[in-house]
This record gives sequence, C-alpha cells and structure tokens, in this order.
Amino acid sequence: MTALKPHVAINVNHFEDSLLFYRNFFGLEPVRVRPGYAKFDVDQPPLNFTIHQGAYENIGALNHLGLQVSSTSDVLAAKERLIRAELATFDEMNTNCCYARQDKIWATDPDGNRWEVFVVIAQEEDSDPTSRGKYSQKNGACCAS
Repeated sequence: MTALKPHVAINVNHFEDSLLFYRNFFGLEPVRVRPGYAKFDVDQPPLNFTIHQGAYENIGALNHLGLQVSSTSDVLAAKERLIRAELATFDEMNTNCCYARQDKIWATDPDGNRWEVFVVIAQEEDSDPTSRGKYSQKNGACCAS
C-alpha cells in the first residue's frame, strides 16, 4: 500500500474563527472551502486536514482519521489485510464524500476512533458539487457509517 499522506478531520463549533486559525497555523490557504467545510492540503509535513462545522459536545472534536492512498487497489489491499486481522470494516466504493468521489474502507479502533483508507477518484468538478456524500446526523461525520 502506498500511503500519500495522513488525513485528520476535526469538528469545529465556530467555523469562520477556525478557518482563520488554520489559515494562519498552516500558513496557507485551503484548497477547498464550502459552507461548514474546509480542506487544507499541507505539503510539509504531508497532511490532508479538514474541518467540519457542527456541535460536538457528545462526540468530541475529532471527526475521524485516515490514510490517503494512491489507488483503489491500495484500498482493496488494506481491506483484505483488515479482514484477515479480524478488524471490522465497512466499505464505500465510488461514493461522493467531502466534495470528491472516493473509494474507501473504514475500521474502528478499540476506543471508537474511526479510520478510513481512501483514494480520491475525482474532485468536485467531476462529482456532484451539491453533496458532501453520506452525512451522518448521529456523529456529524462525512461518509461515516
């Protein structure tokens, strides 16, 4: 599996304040900003970082973690490895999530931290620009089951 960069998604209560903070913190502009959503593609250190607006009192500020990989075959290889290790997985192939079409699998660690292994197939221009994909009202996570 060729991992391109880690992915960290957090929930924020005050989107505009958080957007300004992370612009200054990373010293760069986000690559995508939509209502209640922003994505920063950080080169050094390599990081895919997103913020999601939404109250998080009961679920905490961490939305989910992930590894961005280079191909669907890497996603499928990770899925097979996780199945062999008897870790619970849920896959979302060819799904529209966070303004991009993606193939992904999910696993949850013993403490409830959700991890995804994903590849971006197409950016928003080629996917449905009005949808963030499956959005769970229960936990406020884009594309989480």
